[in-house]
Amino acid sequence: MTNITATRHLISQQAYASNTPLDTQSWWLLGTAGCHLCNDAEQMLQLFKGVYPIDFQLVDIADFDEQLMTQFATLIPVVITPKKQLNFPFSLVDLQQLI
Repeated sequence: MTNITATRHLISQQAYASNTPLDTQSWWLLGTAGCHLCNDAEQMLQLFKGVYPIDFQLVDIADFDEQLMTQFATLIPVVITPKKQLNFPFSLVDLQQLI
């Protein structure tokens, strides 16, 4: 299992445990409530979605166990695709390179 595959699997398990099933083909935006950078990243993904046919889901790291939450706490917002992880700061050009 590749690193990103293992990470997505772990996130998916914890999201499922919190009754938030994740689409395995979607991009995931990891963030949390009150994170202004996460709000900015969500707006950027909405703009990007208007040009490229992607689906993304918001994933709150507060729903993770302590170890996984700590892993992402200083990185959010984070975009995780089925094949790559992109930590903030990122631009529309960076998102385009994920396609």
